[in-house]
Amino acid sequence: MDDTTIDLTKYSRTEPVFKDGKYWYPETEGGYSASMEAHIRKNTTRMFVNGKYIPKSHPLHKPGRYKSLDDVWSHEKIESTREGDIYVIVNDAWPDWVKVGKASMAEDRLNTYQTSSPFRDYSIIATVAVENRHEQEREMHRVFEHFSDDSRGEWFKIDRVTAIKIFNLKVQEIQDAA
Repeated sequence: MDDTTIDLTKYSRTEPVFKDGKYWYPETEGGYSASMEAHIRKNTTRMFVNGKYIPKSHPLHKPGRYKSLDDVWSHEKIESTREGDIYVIVNDAWPDWVKVGKASMAEDRLNTYQTSSPFRDYSIIATVAVENRHEQEREMHRVFEHFSDDSRGEWFKIDRVTAIKIFNLKVQEIQDAA
């Protein structure tokens, strides 16, 4: 490649192949190659948040590469969407407590927790995608409130195994209702 060529490493995880006067992106699925030109054009319509692909069907889709959803949309816009995830987050610093919450994307929400922890020690132990995260979170809180020894807002004092069992039972109810 000469100095006038686009830096193809920004558009491909693998080394592009020069063949027939063009650069080609070797596709791993489907067994065919796409021209690097077509691949670059396709990537201009895609959205990635912290390296994760967000499909065009997602209500917050906006082409580009972002570190978090907060870099793309206002908090009000994010909160106005119904579709999203219900999750359970834990931290080993509080082994008897779990947090049950909602987010447009659980992994994006987890990253906001990590910024407040010098050890980056929060982790998601359960998650489910739902059509109405606001309603499902309220229902999940009611269930966890019933089974926990104590609660503080969205944090519940309950062992993790029990939390996962309760979460999975609620997920099954959600799926059965759909």
